[in-house]
Amino acid sequence: MEERILVLDGAMGTMIQRHDLEEYDFRKGAFENHKKPLKGNNDLLSITRPEIIKEIHKAYFDAGADIVETNTFSGTSIAQSDYDLEHAVYDINYQSAIIAKEVAAQYKDKPRFVAGSIGPTNRTASISPDVNDPGFRAITFDELKTAYKAQVEALIKGGVDLLLVETVFDTLNAKAALFAIQEVFNEMNNELPIMVSGTITDQSGRTLTGQTTEAFLISLSHMPLLSIGLNCALGAHMMRPYLQILNKIAPFAVSAHPNAGLPNAFGGYDESPEQMAAQIKEFLDEGLMNIIGGCCGTTPEHIQEISTLVKNYKPRKY
Repeated sequence: MEERILVLDGAMGTMIQRHDLEEYDFRKGAFENHKKPLKGNNDLLSITRPEIIKEIHKAYFDAGADIVETNTFSGTSIAQSDYDLEHAVYDINYQSAIIAKEVAAQYKDKPRFVAGSIGPTNRTASISPDVNDPGFRAITFDELKTAYKAQVEALIKGGVDLLLVETVFDTLNAKAALFAIQEVFNEMNNELPIMVSGTITDQSGRTLTGQTTEAFLISLSHMPLLSIGLNCALGAHMMRPYLQILNKIAPFAVSAHPNAGLPNAFGGYDESPEQMAAQIKEFLDEGLMNIIGGCCGTTPEHIQEISTLVKNYKPRKY
């Protein structure tokens, strides 16, 4: 990172959708008798259709990515409880890490890294889901910590090179994840670099729980992070003002993996690789970036454009 801007991969879900999978694909060989529907639980594909996940990782590495994320965005017991699959959490994370590392090992041209993807879960520790009971919480800090800890242990045992706490909409959730990570580090006597990436949900410049970008950074700056950044929700153009804030005050590296624009009426993303790269060029011209990639709607074609572009720029100094 001192020498060049690193490229993160693009969307996993977008690439999985290209395969037009059915219920059986999510059950094959491991969950064939499970009582609940599993279609759409993409993390399971690391177990049931690993060849698809390997193919996606390879496509992103071929496009020039330095870092790929494991297929574990929903790999906590909290998220998997919707499918009654809490018992599968270890295998989901461990196998996802193994798969990504196997693909990374095939490349000898430059270092290739695997980031353990740690999503925000589908619960929030800071906001009540019941408008009639603002004091109610659907999850506690300790419950989040316990769930994250199980995920992190499996990712590390699977061999990931770093951990990515991403798409943070509630900083208290992120703090639980970071607390869990630190506990695992202490117990395993093994530390890895940690990336954190938040989500600004609209043009107010705030997270879902109301924090500004600056407040988000300050809330997490007690941790010795590798990087802090933003992903999802906004396209590159709308994300730029908030990355400028991070660039100004962040003592860590700054990352971004924006969506391919805003979703259309059908939930798809229309921004072409060339359009997205033109907007990211503005980040690079300002010297804002250390790590850049793509989120929803991005593909290896987007990452190829970004990878070619960053070769002409020096990384942000911090």
